[in-house]
Amino acid sequence: MYSIAAYGDMATDRVRMDAYSSALEKAIKPHCVVLDIGCGTGIMSLLACKLGAQRVYAVEPDDAIQVAREAAAANGFSERIVFFQDLAKNLELPERADVIISDLRGVLPLNEHHIPSIVDARQRLLSPDGVLIPLQDTLRLAVVEAPDLYMKYVAPWAKGEHGFDLGAARRIVLNTWRKGRIKPDQLLTEPQCWATLDYLTIESPDVHAELNCTVERAGTAHGLSVWFDTVLAEGVGFSSGPDAPELIYGNGFFPWLQPVDLAVNDVVTIKITADLVDENYIWRWDTRVLSLDSTQVKADFKQSTFFGVPLSLAPLHKRAANYVPTLNDDGQIHQFILSLMDGSTSVEEIAHQAIKHFPARFSAFSDALSQVGEVSRKFS
Repeated sequence: MYSIAAYGDMATDRVRMDAYSSALEKAIKPHCVVLDIGCGTGIMSLLACKLGAQRVYAVEPDDAIQVAREAAAANGFSERIVFFQDLAKNLELPERADVIISDLRGVLPLNEHHIPSIVDARQRLLSPDGVLIPLQDTLRLAVVEAPDLYMKYVAPWAKGEHGFDLGAARRIVLNTWRKGRIKPDQLLTEPQCWATLDYLTIESPDVHAELNCTVERAGTAHGLSVWFDTVLAEGVGFSSGPDAPELIYGNGFFPWLQPVDLAVNDVVTIKITADLVDENYIWRWDTRVLSLDSTQVKADFKQSTFFGVPLSLAPLHKRAANYVPTLNDDGQIHQFILSLMDGSTSVEEIAHQAIKHFPARFSAFSDALSQVGEVSRKFS
């Protein structure tokens, strides 16, 4: 979830906002119904109303939606915006939308449940001749020379003044990608398209690609830079790439296991995959570098965010198919609270019952009330 300050950064990104505003202006017609997925603090919903939308359905699971409600009231749009604090997949509307607008990307469009949310909304909530904003995102990458970004990964885990081997952490951070701005003069290969996400037709959130990049400038390569170009509407879009104005998104930097000296016309073969597993993507980037005459393998790396997460055996064991679980103390309290959420018992009454059943866990009524209130927030 984003902070309100982060939503402010998005709203003041002029390139992004001007493009989205232009796309909405093209799409909205008299008596138009708009669905704003991930409305945040409500700026897109307000723009839709300003441009003439008859009704806007604004969906946001985070508490930032309260700011959107207040903004709607302050700007005279309360009667035209219907708010839902929920996920779009749980939404049922009395009518289909003429326009669905969203920006569920993170640094990259392959972000959490962005694509499944768009696919579901397109199928269930968009009118047959409706408009999606954005229409399409194109993913691009290049091999880059980025010593400063790379050192942010490895420097804390190099042998320092104390002389300890911290290689375990180094392996983890080098199987993790992060946001990092790249400049055009850091590119060692021409940018290549490795995926096009057409939101009018896309079905699967997973993306796999293999491509060959020829080195055009000699230098020391530290990894890959990945970004996207978007088409919001016909003739309207922007890029988060190195040669475009810096946007809120930035670029994705995928480090290599070690820097590699490249010569002009060396060939870099990259297999890159992104598979949505549960709530997050598992990324894999395999890299093989051959010299111009293909006689020397300069690098052969296999990396994945699967290896970028510290794994403790005890929690993993609890997920095994043959493991027989029993509730711990927290689980028993949770189960007890849920059993009393019967539609007739108040949070206060449940808290009093929790104190009676678990006196050792709650030293004050406020502690019990807080825990019951949190369970109520999540599940009621």
